[in-house]
Amino acid sequence: MIPTRRTLLAVALATLLPLTACGGGSGSSGSSSSAGGTYTFWDPYPQFDASSDWGKRVAACGTAAGVKLKRAAYDTTDLGNKALLAAQQGNAPDVMLVDNPVVSTLVEAGILNRTSDLGLDTSSVQKNIIGAGTIDGAAYGVPIGANTLALYYNKKVLSAAGVDPASITDWASLTAALKKVKAAGKKGITFSAINTEEGSFQFLPWFWGAGGDLTALDSAKGVAALTLWKQWVDAGYAPKDVLQNTQTTSWQEFATGDYAFSENGTWQLGNADKAGFPYGVVNIPGQNGGSAPVPTGGEFVTVPVQKDTSRYDVSKKIVGCLTSDANLLPTDTTLMYVAPTAAVQAEQVKKNPELKPWVAAVAAARGRTSGGLGTKYPTISQPMWTAVQAALSGSKSPQDALAAAQAAAGKG
Repeated sequence: MIPTRRTLLAVALATLLPLTACGGGSGSSGSSSSAGGTYTFWDPYPQFDASSDWGKRVAACGTAAGVKLKRAAYDTTDLGNKALLAAQQGNAPDVMLVDNPVVSTLVEAGILNRTSDLGLDTSSVQKNIIGAGTIDGAAYGVPIGANTLALYYNKKVLSAAGVDPASITDWASLTAALKKVKAAGKKGITFSAINTEEGSFQFLPWFWGAGGDLTALDSAKGVAALTLWKQWVDAGYAPKDVLQNTQTTSWQEFATGDYAFSENGTWQLGNADKAGFPYGVVNIPGQNGGSAPVPTGGEFVTVPVQKDTSRYDVSKKIVGCLTSDANLLPTDTTLMYVAPTAAVQAEQVKKNPELKPWVAAVAAARGRTSGGLGTKYPTISQPMWTAVQAALSGSKSPQDALAAAQAAAGKG
């Protein structure tokens, strides 16, 4: 029996809900206005209001397309679920910016248009970046930019502890540096281990850096990564509040100037410049050396399926305004993202040399839904962040926590 589109939507919603934690209002702003009038645009940036650079950028793209763009912003954890519900109700937005792991779920539900069907060109986008939004060889959105993770470090704290950041090449040397920092009276490393996708996102470099495979969470390699984090918390090298830390609150801890390291992303560069102390950036090390694979972050601009297909011409203009080579630089400068194309990346580094290590990190990053995982990723991610919580809180050993995670993921 071939499932109907409504059935697919229900299945997709059930898949997506565990990945996200709903919050905020329940109203939606579907596209009910006629073409040429008002178009709707959803994004995951509630921190940016209409007066912000981003808010102005979106409004300007509506003006350039000859329409008024009605923007609604939701938390990342809420946006995907609202998109599925809106599609069920027949009032999906005209253009939607979604976190890259959500794309495959929305595609499976049948609510996104292929970029090729819309005439949007993604040929210049780096393969590892477009890969997160590509299903069965077809792209279903255009990356607005990419971000990933690295280690920020406080130069003053490391200098006082006698630590050369260039010496940090593997887990052993990083742990040794944390020990020296603590002995010098400062704090070691802060990160996010919260029980949401942010926790999984931050754990993945260590999991992959040990050689872990997401289809085998309880392998010895995965256990080694979780054991490392557990040892840091137990030794006082990382604070116990990593269990509640979002990437934002984790950064706020680093910004106090007391910590040596913060695992965080490109999006904190502006805040780093305002922190009031000299900082540097190093790649997250692999267990036995080299740079650990890091997850590709960032969003895709997508065009949901509409009953009135005549709306797509304007929607395409809005997408192009945000993502064309001519416009990516101002868009990604506004968001502090690394551009998804090599040409624009070169322009970014020329204007801001601090982005150079981030461009290299993004080039080597890995999509969370890559490797054929697609919509299976949410059913793996939730058990993984649950295991991290259990191990760091002491309720289970890393081995037992990941064994339970693998069992749960196998049922997903």
